[in-house]
Amino acid sequence: MSVWSLLTWQAAAGAVMVALWGLLSLQADKTWSALFGAVSVVVPNALMAWGMTRQSARDAGTPMLTFAVWELVKIILAVAILVAVVVGYASLSWAALLSTLVVTLKANWLALLRRGRIRK
Repeated sequence: MSVWSLLTWQAAAGAVMVALWGLLSLQADKTWSALFGAVSVVVPNALMAWGMTRQSARDAGTPMLTFAVWELVKIILAVAILVAVVVGYASLSWAALLSTLVVTLKANWLALLRRGRIRK
């Protein structure tokens, strides 16, 4: 399973959560908060996937260093997005943000379960 396929699953899970928050709450602030939660997972992961799948990253003599650097970039970007949202969005709904963030993070497990990689 490619990293882009897993990223698609994450984006889809985030989109479903944003739609659910929007449809069930009918409140724009909760919908935006859910969107921020999904973005804080998908965008950093997409950047890391792009960095790790570039030709220069695959040809490097130190794949662990490449992984560590991109993981650090991903973490810093995710924290920066979350801090920017907390500071800049006054009507933040923590429930919407965190629930969407967690579901989007855990979408990888759903994709792997669907593929039969994890057995009970």
